[in-house]
Amino acid sequence: MRFSRLLVPTTKETPNDATLASHIYLIRGGFIQSVGGSGLYNFLPLGKKVLDRVREVVKDELDKAGCQEVSLSFVTPASLWQESGRFEKYGKELLRFKDRKNNDFILGPTHEEMMVNLVRQTVKSYKQLPLNLYQINLKFRDEIRPRFGLMRGREFLMKDGYSFHATTEDMQREFTLMEETYKKIFRRLGLEFRVVEADSGAIGGSGSKEFMVLADSGEDTIVVCDGCDYGANIEAAVRKEKVSEAEAPEAVFSKFHTPDTTTIEALSDFFKVDPYYLVKTVAKRALYADGKSEVVLFALRGSDELQEVKACNAVDANDLVDISEEELAEVGLVAGYMGPTVLPESVRVVFDNNLKEASSMICGANEKDYHLVGNSFKGVEADYHDLVAVQEGDLCACCGKPLRYTKGIEAGHIFQLGTQYSEPLGATFLDENGKAQPMVMGTYGIGVSRLLAAIIEQNHDDKGCIWTKESAPFDLEIIISNIKDEEQMALGEKLYASLKSQGLDVLLDDRKDRFGAKIKDYELLGVPYAVVIGKKLKDRLVEFVTRDGLEKEETSVDTILDVVRQKV
Repeated sequence: MRFSRLLVPTTKETPNDATLASHIYLIRGGFIQSVGGSGLYNFLPLGKKVLDRVREVVKDELDKAGCQEVSLSFVTPASLWQESGRFEKYGKELLRFKDRKNNDFILGPTHEEMMVNLVRQTVKSYKQLPLNLYQINLKFRDEIRPRFGLMRGREFLMKDGYSFHATTEDMQREFTLMEETYKKIFRRLGLEFRVVEADSGAIGGSGSKEFMVLADSGEDTIVVCDGCDYGANIEAAVRKEKVSEAEAPEAVFSKFHTPDTTTIEALSDFFKVDPYYLVKTVAKRALYADGKSEVVLFALRGSDELQEVKACNAVDANDLVDISEEELAEVGLVAGYMGPTVLPESVRVVFDNNLKEASSMICGANEKDYHLVGNSFKGVEADYHDLVAVQEGDLCACCGKPLRYTKGIEAGHIFQLGTQYSEPLGATFLDENGKAQPMVMGTYGIGVSRLLAAIIEQNHDDKGCIWTKESAPFDLEIIISNIKDEEQMALGEKLYASLKSQGLDVLLDDRKDRFGAKIKDYELLGVPYAVVIGKKLKDRLVEFVTRDGLEKEETSVDTILDVVRQKV
């Protein structure tokens, strides 16, 4: 491609709403164009080239793994979402609308229902299973606050795949295959990433893993272990069970007067006891899909913090919200002195697993200015769940080494769905005995357009983008310093024709612009390599530039093609 013919509106100005490097450079480099500042973007020629190259890597690896590509309607009948039970549960991110006949539709944020509908109409027997279908198509989520460019837009290109099986074991086999396939995709794209345990969220299912591109600008906090491969989203991270070397308090079970001790810190100071032996009781109002709500107490050790997503999942709620002291009083709870053992009948309590069999504990008496000492939970039957937010320094449950936080960009997510969608939507098959069974499903997503942003977040400098080999809009750029110099122009044209004939995608900068402007554009656009033809051509020398690190190497005109073949 000749730069003089390319639509690439580069700019020196940083967009007002752009804070991330990817957002700044994709706009400044003319890869994408904002549509009215509403989280919508046009892909210009360079951006579309990168998008297509990333898409091709994804498609190539999926096809090698035996997946089959389809293309589903972007507009989805609401009736399918009503069948699955997600029409109301999904929330305001689901854009609902009516057509001229007053029928309800949505713009698909994800396509479980649509794919199940396709398969239930075409697959009838176990002999047609397993089946893995995918699409790379538009999605729409009506984000309340779209930001960060392609990282969190409202409309985006996503690969979503769905597998259908006769047994859970076969679904788990495919889940493992997709994990390995995704690793190949991310490696080919030149990304540093971690596969982490994750919360299944609105998609649901019994287990899921996220593919996190490591970047300081990532929105997600992930917990990793440097001693092994363990990694998890903060919402799903687990740790080795915590113990304390601090001396346990000795006391016979009794009520103790504790005036003005409404916090864990104050209680710890009052009794001179490590917070490990105190019970922290957190009150939340749980909101459910049917519109109902209830007050729930979550009990954990005073040395721990509540992880709200874990807590929300423990009671199968849509959301947890804070509750006022007045609301607590209405149900018979005393703020600052709540405990899990003395409760009104209407209040539900959930215990953290680390309290199971705990003894020598101090907790609230649900009476102003009083706590209960000498509590023991040995043999107590209760609703136990993992409620704890893992902290840096906690020990890995796999290898026992310390855990640490890092930041990541969620670029892929795979789920073991089971029959969560096939049962309500009636996607069944006839087994070997002729009996109808619900299909067992897995689902597998990659944010294809988000990957463009993730690549730049991990690969940029203060001058612009640094595209990886498989994602770059061009393999090589030829920069002619002065197009009025006939010798420079002739060599540029010769190299351009020769490299194109060898299958390389080459950009020839044949513009009349100043040399400095051309170099700045090269640095901004981030093509991996460049050949600069300049004043030293009179000595039969050209410059070979590697964009990553801006390393420059003078090379003879006679050997430049060999250098390009070797390095590009």
